[in-house]
Parts: sequence; C-alpha cells; structure tokens
Amino acid sequence: MTRPPRPGGEPGSAPASVAEPSEPSGPPGRGPGHRPDGGPRPDGGQRPPRPSLARARSPWRTAFFAGIAVIVLAIGFGWVLFGSSLIVVKSVVVTGNHLVSANQVRSAAGISTGAKMIRVDTGAAAHRVEGINQVQSATVSKSWPDRIVITVHERTPALAVAEGAQGDQSAGYDLVDQGGVVVESVKTRPPGLPFYQTSAAASSLRGDPSVAAAVTVLHEVPVAVKRAVIAVSATDPGNVQLSLSNGVTVVWGDTSRAQQKATELTALMRTHASYYDVSAPGTAVTK
Repeated sequence: MTRPPRPGGEPGSAPASVAEPSEPSGPPGRGPGHRPDGGPRPDGGQRPPRPSLARARSPWRTAFFAGIAVIVLAIGFGWVLFGSSLIVVKSVVVTGNHLVSANQVRSAAGISTGAKMIRVDTGAAAHRVEGINQVQSATVSKSWPDRIVITVHERTPALAVAEGAQGDQSAGYDLVDQGGVVVESVKTRPPGLPFYQTSAAASSLRGDPSVAAAVTVLHEVPVAVKRAVIAVSATDPGNVQLSLSNGVTVVWGDTSRAQQKATELTALMRTHASYYDVSAPGTAVTK
C-alpha cells in the first residue's frame, strides 16, 4: 500500500530538515569586524588590543630610575674625591735629583701627606720647585689613588767662576750653567770644567748673554779643542776667547758660522802656532 506523500515533499523522500539558528561564537558584540571601542574597522577586520597604561609608561619609569641611579653615583663619587679621607696623598716621590735632596724638593713643593688628591695643584707645586736654584724645570703628576710624583731636571754646571774678588781662585768656585745661574759652590774646580775669566761676582751673571755665548762656543769647537780648554773669556757675546792647556789661545768671536770656523781651526792647528783667530772665517790669523 502506497503512503500518501507528505505535504511539500516528494513521495518516498526523507523528511526535510529544518535549519535551526546558530549560536553566537562569542559574547555579544565580539564578532568579526568588532573594535574594542565599540565600532568596526573599515575593512571589517579586528584591531589588535591596546597596550595597558602601565606598559606604555614603562620606558619613562626605567629612564627615571636610571637617572636617579646616575645622580646617586655622581654624588657618591664626588664625596669620595672631595669629602672623604679615602683618596688622599700618602706619599710624595722625587726623581731626577742629584744636586738637591728629595726633602728639599718636597719642602719646596708644599704638598703634605693627608692632603686630598683632587685638591693638589700640580702646576703651582712645579712652579715652587723650579724656584730652587739647581732646578731648571720640574713636573708634578698624580699617580692615583694616593701618590704624587715630582720629576726634576737639574741645571748642568758649564763654567767655574772664582768666588774671590777680582777672580781670585783661592777662595773656591761657583759653578754656573749656561744661563749664568749658580748651581753649586766647590773648593776645587772639577776636572774638565773651564774657568770663566771675569771680575764680576757669580751672583750677577744670571741671564748674562756673554756667559751663554761662551758655553755655546764650547759646544761648537772641535772635540779635541774642547778637551784642552782650561779657561774661557767673553768681554761681550761677539768676542769669545779660549785658553788651552798647552798655552794656545783661540779667538772664536761670536757663535755664527761655527762649522766653517771649526774646519779652518782644525786645518790651521797643524801649523802648531800659539795663537789662532778664526773670528772672521776666510781671513784667519795665526801667530
């Protein structure tokens, strides 16, 4: 027996299913195209969530605390340098001294142990050390954390000046450098140091250009002649004369054309004369 067809269907077909409404996939208002602020993006997509306020401010917080740390470190460092007794002078070392004692140099420098390293004025200390007659120049440096180093360059004696009146050598000698500065006083003239013939007191020769010219000439003459020099005189910077150990006199003149003078003198000394005047090269005179 054939069943009568159901209304709306074909005979013998399965009953038609009825579509039921789908459940929402999320909370209301959270579907595609929804924005956290309530509106959809123009392209219908979903915007990424906004960072939290605390996370947005974290770089500023880091910079703030880093700045505080730097300030604290700077204050601590400044206190260590200026306010504490941790970095102070514990020793003052002197080098390069031979004519003056280390204690004399330290005394002149005026740097005491216990002084704060940061407050030591090295330039002023060096200037005070240079006030010592025997010292030509000085440098003062800091060797952190607690040592001061003073390096002195002493003057080199170049001529011996008689201490007695009118060049009397029996009273001893004042040794002067090229600048006419008295370096030290001795009873006996050191070997190899020429006697400077002058009636002036050694104390008045500081800065004398005649003394400077005499010392310069001693460096210009041939080595063999320099070794034989026992006395030098210079009435002015342009009239330097040398007395040799064998009784020979050399008139050198000023300090100009030194090489030409030295060449002519070397050639003329083969004549074994007792007097050589090379003050005017090209017209040398011998006697």
